[in-house]
Amino acid sequence: MTGRITLTGLRARGHHGVYDFEREQGQDFVVDVHLDLDLERAAVTDDVADTVHYGELASALVGVLTGEPVNLLERLADRLLDVCLADPRVVAAEVTVHKPQAPIPHEFADVAVTLRRERAR
Repeated sequence: MTGRITLTGLRARGHHGVYDFEREQGQDFVVDVHLDLDLERAAVTDDVADTVHYGELASALVGVLTGEPVNLLERLADRLLDVCLADPRVVAAEVTVHKPQAPIPHEFADVAVTLRRERAR
């Protein structure tokens, strides 16, 4: 039973960006993740050990967001994908990193980068 676990709107303050002031002041980043995996066993056993524990996943993702700074959202999304695919049961993951306070000199609602990676079979 292929299924999907989705975690949206995970927010943490990070110090990522190209500009010095972004690294010094920090800003909020928002992450959405989608994990594709077989959920049949978890559906039958009703045991969290048989699925991805989304609370633990969220903590690991926040660790990346609040951790070592990177310049680009693309690199940050790649690091977050590594976390999502650390569980061998996940066959594919998609990560969107939003930077709603990006230093853009025009009115805008959001800027985001999305990466998707499938596990080699």
